[in-house]
Amino acid sequence: MRGPGGARLVPSDLFDRPEWAADDHRAAFLSFLETARRLAAGDPAPRSGRAPRPPLIAAAGAALASGPLDAGRARRFFETRFRAVEVIPPGGPAFLTGYYEPELPASRVRTAAFDAPALGLPDDLVRIAPYPDRTAIETGALKGKGLELVWLDRIELFFAQIQGSARLRLPDGTRLRLAYAGRNGRPYVPVGRIVVEEGHVPREEMTMDRLKAWLRANPSETDRVIRMNPSYVFFRLEADSDRGPVGAAGAPLTPLRSIAIDRTAWSYGTPFFVGADLPEPDGGSRPFAGLTVAQDTGTAIMGPGRIDLFFGSGEAAGARAGLVRHPGRLTALLPRSAA
Repeated sequence: MRGPGGARLVPSDLFDRPEWAADDHRAAFLSFLETARRLAAGDPAPRSGRAPRPPLIAAAGAALASGPLDAGRARRFFETRFRAVEVIPPGGPAFLTGYYEPELPASRVRTAAFDAPALGLPDDLVRIAPYPDRTAIETGALKGKGLELVWLDRIELFFAQIQGSARLRLPDGTRLRLAYAGRNGRPYVPVGRIVVEEGHVPREEMTMDRLKAWLRANPSETDRVIRMNPSYVFFRLEADSDRGPVGAAGAPLTPLRSIAIDRTAWSYGTPFFVGADLPEPDGGSRPFAGLTVAQDTGTAIMGPGRIDLFFGSGEAAGARAGLVRHPGRLTALLPRSAA
């Protein structure tokens, strides 16, 4: 069967496999509930995507009607309401990366340590096309509009824009959250690839931490390299909370249960069982197998087999997320037409 983006959808025996039986279906169900609320209500996602089909909306309504389930009933819910199909993208296996929410120091005023502003959404963003690129914005194109929300370290702000959110610690102890508000519509260019292609870091050694370290060790190159990515992300300030950041679908993200997908290929709320051998910060790798939910998207997430796994907030989550660039096995749970 043909799926989005030319992918093949092959009937899967997932529900009979040991990794399915070993998963925490209650945790997956609770993550599904977060998106089900918006699906069942017909609320549009903050970042529009492929429209959900009626069977997915019906499954969302059934999940809400049942309320929180124990592990056994949650497993039966997914097995009854969905059928499993393995996603085989054109040209190779599914490809998995990781992302996280940084926790960063910040300041309400500009200082020597915090010299880069996180900007709020300009009110003329939708009226001007094309909108100024990163270089223009960082060199003053929006100066005087009062968009400065908080001030951060230059490099940390750039990585917060890549991740799409950040938790902030202000000098007075206040904790806030930078939440994604929009972008300038320019194409996203991964600067890590540029650093590799220019011969500064071997491809096999490139990770998020390695890229950050290279930028800090080469301050004369920082602006040039960062500005080769014309995409620019705007934020809004929110009160901090213990829940995860809100993804593109409008639901809080759950570590290792939420994924970002290509929003033109899949509908938000679609469950996916992900399997991969993921690297560990102390070396080696660990098998990962779990049911996740499509609750986010990203400019670099393109194609039916391309997914980004959310690892959570903070330094430990970032250490794991930054290592992941691996093939994986992707099984979509498609809602049955008559459940």
